Amino acid sequence: MKCALIIPSWIPEEIFSSKTAGSQINYWQPLGTLYVASSVLKAGHEVKFYNGAFMPHHDIMEELMMFKPDVVGIYSTTFGWKKALFTAAEIRKSAFETRPYIVAGGPYPIALQEKCLEESGDIDAVITGEGEITMPELMGRISAGERLKGVEGVVYREGKEIIKNPPRPLITDVDSLPFPARELLGDAMDYIPPPATYKRKPVAVLITARGCNRKCIFCFQIDKERKSGIRFRSVENVMEEIEYCLDQGYREIKFIDDTLAADYDRAMQIAREIKKRKLDFTWFTSACVHQVDKPLLTAFKEAGCWAILLGAESGVQRNLNTIRKGITIDQTRKAVRAAKEAGLTVYTPFLFGLPGQTYEDGLKTIEFACELDPDIANFHALTPFPGTELYDNIEEYGTMSEDLTDYTYQGAAFVPHTMTREEIAQLRQLAFKRFYSRPGYVFRKLLSLRNMNDIKAVAKGAKSMFWLWLRNDLFHRRENQG
Repeated sequence: MKCALIIPSWIPEEIFSSKTAGSQINYWQPLGTLYVASSVLKAGHEVKFYNGAFMPHHDIMEELMMFKPDVVGIYSTTFGWKKALFTAAEIRKSAFETRPYIVAGGPYPIALQEKCLEESGDIDAVITGEGEITMPELMGRISAGERLKGVEGVVYREGKEIIKNPPRPLITDVDSLPFPARELLGDAMDYIPPPATYKRKPVAVLITARGCNRKCIFCFQIDKERKSGIRFRSVENVMEEIEYCLDQGYREIKFIDDTLAADYDRAMQIAREIKKRKLDFTWFTSACVHQVDKPLLTAFKEAGCWAILLGAESGVQRNLNTIRKGITIDQTRKAVRAAKEAGLTVYTPFLFGLPGQTYEDGLKTIEFACELDPDIANFHALTPFPGTELYDNIEEYGTMSEDLTDYTYQGAAFVPHTMTREEIAQLRQLAFKRFYSRPGYVFRKLLSLRNMNDIKAVAKGAKSMFWLWLRNDLFHRRENQG
């Protein structure tokens, strides 16, 4: 069978302010979709991938008409759901010789499940969990002209009835999965993260484990109860994929595990194995602040790691406790200090609009960010994504926007009872101004320039700072919509 996998068309200005998009835009590889693609290919089907980050809608439709797929899989986040609905409707209106079967997948359909089918009569089925086993099985049934009854992890339409099959157990043997089908991406050089977040290109994205056993109220996990814990790939399997990426020409890897250090000994083993094999690539990773120390971070550095993201989130312990982050302020201080001593570039994200957070708490968080003095700090708005503890108990914590286009970490989709939407926007803008306008920070950044990539990154950052000072409403909702 022919399978088309689609990420609906979007443009950066729909997420970021047009004045700062250049320093924020992120074109990471869509790893989940590529995993599904590789499993469908392994099952013997033909697959084509259309990424709306680089293709306008009419081009995708023209390609679909030429390809004539039997099955279309549409990926959707919360922000992208309206675009997924539009894409499905356009496919239905098109003059295909054979009506393609339309399946929706991704974070939003996983969270909302049958509600997606209730909202759209154009979508035939929704995959309610990991798709690597489910999608090939679904296509096998369709190819044989059989019903989808009993296919785990699927909600589907049969006539006027919506049928919800049992959920599919999470994949425990993650080593058994084929590597993501990066060969479907086209030009790998298109997939570049924001300026200053990579050293070399092209950049591959790789995940060494699935799931998380921590319970932050804003984090979406397929296993909401965290009963399955973390499903680790073997070190050997990870190394095989790293070497495969390098053979494909990639020169940097972004490890996008929730935390690479969830198993300290395994993280150390991965670092030592990279160094032992003398693999020539740079890499970037993330870790929880209470799971790292200087020996591990030094091992990362010696293995080619150049940067690490440490989730600070807030400078007020009460706020951290409310979101169940499971860390302390002092642990964040120690982790940032150890990473700096190891010679790593340090990134720390912070959140405004936390439940119970006041404007004064936000100011303390800005002070904390300046005290930590990481190389890069980012300041987001807390977002209540469907399927999270925050979303499921929204009345307890605050109010949320009904406009799905706000669900991007940029628009204040969530407003706690203790703040206003305007205060969240003000704090974000003030945080960027104060952090990045410090004379010592600016001087250090200029001294660190080593190549044209560094210069371009600083230039884009300077342009964003210009607008941050010129406009006082840069993060207000109307700016992101206009």
